[in-house]
Amino acid sequence: MIGAQPHLGFYVARRLLQAVPLVLGVLVITFVLIHVAPGDPITILAGDGGDAAYYEEMRARFGLDRPLPEQLVRYIAEVARGNFGYSFRYQQPVYNVVFAHVPATLLLMGTALLLSTSLGLLLGTLAALRSRSPLDHSITAGTSAIDAIPVFWLGQLLMLAFAVKLGVFPIQGMRSVRYDYTGIRGVLDILHHLALPALTLALAQLALIARLTRTSLRQVLAEDFIRTARAKGLAERMVLWRHALRNALLPIVTVIGGHIGVLLTGAALTETIFAWPGLGRLLLDSVLSRDYPLIMAIFILVSAMVVLANLLTDLIYTLLDPRVRYD
Repeated sequence: MIGAQPHLGFYVARRLLQAVPLVLGVLVITFVLIHVAPGDPITILAGDGGDAAYYEEMRARFGLDRPLPEQLVRYIAEVARGNFGYSFRYQQPVYNVVFAHVPATLLLMGTALLLSTSLGLLLGTLAALRSRSPLDHSITAGTSAIDAIPVFWLGQLLMLAFAVKLGVFPIQGMRSVRYDYTGIRGVLDILHHLALPALTLALAQLALIARLTRTSLRQVLAEDFIRTARAKGLAERMVLWRHALRNALLPIVTVIGGHIGVLLTGAALTETIFAWPGLGRLLLDSVLSRDYPLIMAIFILVSAMVVLANLLTDLIYTLLDPRVRYD
């Protein structure tokens, strides 16, 4: 993307327009797969004791008696108007249900991303500066061992160690049930419940960032401009932070932006383990209850989040490397 730089707003608008077919494709594929999968939401919603006439009435009420292509066209038209339907399970508009769970997921993902990025950069930098030393080998071995543990198992290990055995952190939930904390005590209570889920999700991403930082920084430290900076008498700290690490961040930002979808998947497992009231747990409950409108809305929202994350990644490039242009 080197060359003339058009207006930022034009570039963002064009990228968002390019994302429309992608999100539409996700919508169509998800809609078809959900509706052809085994299971009847009406049976789950109305129970097994109803008669055929009652089931048909319920299907007609929710529009499930229509042919699948007609249902798809009608759903796309409603989504285009900002209407994501009515939740079978919660008996309220899908928009209200989904966005009531968004803050919890954003809090979990944001905290985990902050932890994994900061710790990964720190460990990767230490490993690169002490290449082939015992510290380097220890960091590589430790992060590789953590990376080999599935996130759902890692979460249970942390829960057994710090919640069940030591009793340092609560086991599940986002708030204390016994006490209705408000103000600063309420914030501290949420952070107390957030610690284990965020640590679980952060450790699952830590190894990749640490290894990539180590590799990228070692390559940059061997470049000619680093030797030139040192020859000019710049302090080693200045060489590292202003020149080496800034150039090494480009591939790291790419990986972080591209792994937002993976982070969302990990968040779904983590939320299920710790009963965190976010989108991941909501999605699992929606799948089990065959709540079609709710499942569709969550997938559309996740797709939009991934698109926005990739766009934000491209914009961050220009802050790290002035040679990058919007093209």
